[in-house]
Amino acid sequence: MTDGPTPAAHVPTPDGGDPTLPELVMAWGRGWARCRGTPAPTAVPGGFRVEVGRPGHRVRYVLHRHDAAVLNDLGRRLTAPGTWVKVMGSPAGLRDALPPHWTMAPVDHLMSAPFGAGVVTPPAPYTVRIDTTGEAVVATVVDSTGSPAASGRLGPAGSYGVVDQVETTPAHRRRGLGTIVMRALADHGARHGLRTGILVATDDGRGLYESLGWTPHSTVAAAFIPED
Repeated sequence: MTDGPTPAAHVPTPDGGDPTLPELVMAWGRGWARCRGTPAPTAVPGGFRVEVGRPGHRVRYVLHRHDAAVLNDLGRRLTAPGTWVKVMGSPAGLRDALPPHWTMAPVDHLMSAPFGAGVVTPPAPYTVRIDTTGEAVVATVVDSTGSPAASGRLGPAGSYGVVDQVETTPAHRRRGLGTIVMRALADHGARHGLRTGILVATDDGRGLYESLGWTPHSTVAAAFIPED
């Protein structure tokens, strides 16, 4: 990977064409589950369902297109606290389709970029470690004492690689370590047959990822049933 941003206006699929939004969403679901250690997603009409199994986030439905009738049906049928629905589309449309007992969550952004192999050199005194022992690849930047300074995960999904949980500890921020993690994951993915990266970014993170060559494809609206 080069030191500068990688243009990502065209993101090829394995057959050389552009990926469809459903293809990106379904691949993201598979890779996300590997990163988070949850069961694999199961298909539902228009998307997938995954058992997250965590307090406040028990189960998640993700739909790759906004369908008011489908969302209204889900909103009425799903009543268990800790249930989430995410859909590619506007938050206003999701809010209108759901009953009042659903709470809106902040908007995210589905993004992708081509992976490319290249030398990843962190600033001194940091080094990069890659762990491939689990279902997800973990890239960790460590300081001179061996303590983690930044890390991120990569979940393979066919020829796609889902980047997730990229974090830098507070004491090591503003040193470009998150970018080093992203490049290390892209380099590893490219060297192991993954052609396209996918991630879901927050509003705050979108600008950073765009500066690194990631292309936004859709806003991701989300709502949930609160759990005490």
